[in-house]
Amino acid sequence: MSLRNELTEAMKTAMRSKDTIRLSTIRLVQAAIKDRDIAARTKDNCQGCDEDQILAILSKMLKQREESANIYEEAGRLDLAEREREEVEIITGFMPKQMSQQEIEVEAKKVVEELQAAGLKDMGKCMGVLKSKFAGSMDFGKAGAALKAILG
Repeated sequence: MSLRNELTEAMKTAMRSKDTIRLSTIRLVQAAIKDRDIAARTKDNCQGCDEDQILAILSKMLKQREESANIYEEAGRLDLAEREREEVEIITGFMPKQMSQQEIEVEAKKVVEELQAAGLKDMGKCMGVLKSKFAGSMDFGKAGAALKAILG
């Protein structure tokens, strides 16, 4: 089942069960996807977002929610921080399983060997390969650090 269909079915289920937090979170996700679809159509891409772009949207939304939760906690607004963390859990449910630090390091080493990368100047090539292979399942901040350690 495609991610779009999965989101639609999850929204219907949330409506039936009257789960307001889940419903509002899924609606936010779908609104972000629709916004990206409209932007794609203006650039003569009638198909809209593909799965990788949807995963990128979800990743961005996760990062935003985590940052917001931290800011709310620092400000003493634990109720709002808790709401953000609930949204993080809901959005995470639609993401592929995230790779561990150890798995990221193993894949980074494979890519370095595959491309025969010699130094930090080849880091962009390596990141490009990792992004194409592991979109949505790899934290590229951690991957960048791992590549820097290997190449540096």
